[in-house]
Amino acid sequence: MNKILSIIVALICSLTGYAQSFDNAPKDKTAILMVHFGTTYDDTRSQTIDAINEKVKSEFPEINVFEAYTSRIIIEKLKKRGINKSTPVQALLRLAADGYTHVIVQGTNIIDGIETEVLRKEAAEMAPFFKEIRVGRPLLYSLEDCRKVVDIMKDRYGHSISKNGAVVLIGHGTSTPANAMYSQIDYMFTDENAPQFHVSTVEGYPDFDSTLARLKSAKVKTITLAPFMFVAGDHARNDIDEEWRGRLEAEGFKVSTVLEGLGQIPGIQDIYIEHIRDAFNAPVMDAAQQKTSYIRQNL
Repeated sequence: MNKILSIIVALICSLTGYAQSFDNAPKDKTAILMVHFGTTYDDTRSQTIDAINEKVKSEFPEINVFEAYTSRIIIEKLKKRGINKSTPVQALLRLAADGYTHVIVQGTNIIDGIETEVLRKEAAEMAPFFKEIRVGRPLLYSLEDCRKVVDIMKDRYGHSISKNGAVVLIGHGTSTPANAMYSQIDYMFTDENAPQFHVSTVEGYPDFDSTLARLKSAKVKTITLAPFMFVAGDHARNDIDEEWRGRLEAEGFKVSTVLEGLGQIPGIQDIYIEHIRDAFNAPVMDAAQQKTSYIRQNL
């Protein structure tokens, strides 16, 4: 009986903890770690990664903000140029050594795909070094996030759509079920009376062929291509501005490309900042935690 009571008490305590904000003691130190895939292009880095890092600092002036890159290839390339970037694990170990007790880890991933999964795993492995560590949500996590992004993109590119024109936003894509988020937001554009917008991917679905078929079916003549990625790096310049543009022009379309990462757009930056605030107020629950919370609320 005592063992059962202990389990019940522990469960209630854990559930209560999920609703609590960071509770810092006087000697505790809090940090925000911004985590980016990274880029070797200086121009897009300053307009996206550096820009959101600075915006986070201005929004949270009492908290020290740090950064890390997840791409080991990019880290090594930058190192050869004398630019040193840490991995998330390296950055977290350094924060622990410097006495930080509470950390919000906020990635600039677009969907809850492989990169976000790995980031959560690494944060969990580093958890014993801190009193608490929380990982914020990617850009597209909830229906509200998607609706906000649809509105932002309509405002950003809607004015440039001519008669018989279309905007194709091209994301990276992933092999996990999270790739379905691209199809969801693609449908949302149509649902929000913006069928001229299409969302496609380089390595997922919708892909080039499916998007091409839809463009032809809609009798589109002019196309604006734009990366649906945080930075306008290799994929934007090579896959989108060269390969996709060339293939579409070969099909008879008049094509222009906007080499602008999502991270350049103030409204997109604001969504990430909102996710940081949410992480401060309460940690994101995984599926098991959500189920336990639901059971408790409905007992």
